[in-house]
Amino acid sequence: MGTVTINGNPRPIGDAKTVADLLASLGVTAHKKAVEQNGEIIPGSLLASTPVKSGDTLEVIQFVGGG
Repeated sequence: MGTVTINGNPRPIGDAKTVADLLASLGVTAHKKAVEQNGEIIPGSLLASTPVKSGDTLEVIQFVGGG
């Protein structure tokens, strides 16, 4: 089983094949979030088709509103 780094923390990949699978396994919804994989922003529409592999670095950023 491989690992990825998410927001600076190592996490096991488990059975996840895509970024969407991985986020779901961690209980993270992609709604109002930006996801970056190895320095590249992944459009929300591509999360379910973007493969995840051991050694990847992901940053998940929550958008918040304010004024």
